Amino acid sequence: MADRLSGKRILITGAAQGIGLAIVRACLGEGAAVVLMDRDAALLARSVADLGGEAAYLTALAGDITNTDDVAAVVARAQETIGPLNALINNAGINVFDEPLSLSDEDWNRCFDVNLKGAWNCARAVLPGLLEQGGGVILNIASTHAFTIIPHTFPYPLAKHALLGLTKSLALEYAAQNVRVNALAPGYVQTQKVVDYWNSFPDPEAARQETLRLHPGGRIATPEEIARAAVFMISDECPFMNAACLTVDGGLSVQQHPA
Repeated sequence: MADRLSGKRILITGAAQGIGLAIVRACLGEGAAVVLMDRDAALLARSVADLGGEAAYLTALAGDITNTDDVAAVVARAQETIGPLNALINNAGINVFDEPLSLSDEDWNRCFDVNLKGAWNCARAVLPGLLEQGGGVILNIASTHAFTIIPHTFPYPLAKHALLGLTKSLALEYAAQNVRVNALAPGYVQTQKVVDYWNSFPDPEAARQETLRLHPGGRIATPEEIARAAVFMISDECPFMNAACLTVDGGLSVQQHPA
């Protein structure tokens, strides 16, 4: 299949690398028109070049999701390039891991500004157009941190729990207007963020092996596996899926402990 997203005009945030870029590739491969948004303009430019450059179905716009002016400008420009948006994938996020009493106010604000408020900024900018068109889809890339807790990762799980609440609230608020809002919760994924996490330990390779041992299948996800789930959730193949969270973690979150 190569047309599962035909007619979809999607804004994807945090799209210059990792899961976001994998989702971009998957959406393009299924016939969507896509706008990439990322605050790293240089990395965004390189990623678009790797995709073959901008085209009628592909636009890249640098911007910060925590800045409402940036978000408004990107949404306006997106409509000029690929047409009125009918889908949003809120993928942008940052890891902020600490212990509660050592966390600074700056890091608290940074975590919630990107992981929660940024998603809301984008949803708020896109929703009027979705309602005007008679419906659309919003997909928030959450995390298994949205319903589980790992010690010493404070306040990241708080922000992801709240993102799941935002997902459900918007889903019910606009269901009657044919707007679906769902969340996708990856576990460990082989991205630079995970590599950086392993590298924060004295022995990064030992940390990596410990992560793999936690998983029932002995491995973690690839970005492409998360992207395929995102394609399904943004497509019209699941029109009655709303206010839902799809977990893609290889079964880790339901395992009490390794055997």
